[in-house]
Amino acid sequence: MIQLLSRWLIHDRDNVSSPAVRRAYGTLCGVVGIALNILLFAGKFFAGQLSGSIAITADAFNNLSDAGSSAVTLLGFRLAGKKPDTDHPFGHGRIEYISGLIVAGLILLMGVELAKSSLDKILHPEEVTFSLLALGIMAASVCVKLYMWLYNRQVGRRIHSAAMEATAMDSLSDTASTFAVLVAMLIGKWTGLAVDGYVGLVVALFILFSAYKAARETLSPLLGQAPDPELVREIRDIVMADDTVVGVHDLVVHDYGPGRLMITLHAEVPAHGDIMAMHDVIDNIEKELMEKLHCHAVIHMDPVDTDDASIARLREQVAELVKQVEPSLTIHDFRVVRGTTHDNLIFDAVLPFSSTMTPAQAAQAIRDRVRAMDGNYYAVVTVEHSYTD
Repeated sequence: MIQLLSRWLIHDRDNVSSPAVRRAYGTLCGVVGIALNILLFAGKFFAGQLSGSIAITADAFNNLSDAGSSAVTLLGFRLAGKKPDTDHPFGHGRIEYISGLIVAGLILLMGVELAKSSLDKILHPEEVTFSLLALGIMAASVCVKLYMWLYNRQVGRRIHSAAMEATAMDSLSDTASTFAVLVAMLIGKWTGLAVDGYVGLVVALFILFSAYKAARETLSPLLGQAPDPELVREIRDIVMADDTVVGVHDLVVHDYGPGRLMITLHAEVPAHGDIMAMHDVIDNIEKELMEKLHCHAVIHMDPVDTDDASIARLREQVAELVKQVEPSLTIHDFRVVRGTTHDNLIFDAVLPFSSTMTPAQAAQAIRDRVRAMDGNYYAVVTVEHSYTD
């Protein structure tokens, strides 16, 4: 249904990097989600009253909260699509992450309420009346929620939306909880055991875990997570495709919401090249990054000596030497200052956050190894943490 509606209602629907197309997908899925969840709430509430099952009634209100979650997601997409203004020059894209976090909070609240109701039912059990109508409603609900999980996950991955992924996880948790309630009805019918409250508690725990996962996935980009390694690779490939650029380092990706990335990086260029020609190359690379990856790019040129073979050999020697300190260490901005008593090797080194060493420890280890090299060399090195070199 979503595919058919998107074909009818979303212009240029395959251009998922467009903020307008992403907003249209979010609006469509939000409206469909609200409608389906309200229908499920009505059906389950009726079934819960008919059978006297606390698990079914709680599951019904869970769907009502899902309708609210879909409304929050819908509002988030609409607000995230607002154009940049004086107060928010980078747009409002992060509202989408905030809406996903609110959805996670609503899931958490429902899980807590369901757990409380289930514990009360365990302490004060009541007879549950078996009904074929209620059974049919719950079975239909499982199918509907599976469909909602599938389309939310598919669209969320297609447009790279954390909010949609959170909604998909919510739908999956609802599928499991409704199926558990369905099984509890059958167990009660066949065995006479009062498992309604226990099943409700298991469902509540599953919902709480889903809330935790959804919150983690939406909170991470708000806190400033490392960029996707595939994106980093694509940026490097584009920058390094021109022979003028001999190296890339200090790449930083600023995420202002889906489709709103700003990147800064340093590109190493020949120190003796034509500055105007190299500046034109860098301008073209920035335009290409915008056209292909929709990234606003700011590139700083770092001049490096590419004509002196002895400096090139020293750079390679030091690059191999620092890997003895930490295999993942890399260097950049390498230059040599000759002196009468010794030569200073000046460079920066990048230490991944995954390393057990501190930057100070790594810097001292590098200085010791450079001092032990053949020749009279001193390392003037700055070591910094980074997720990428």
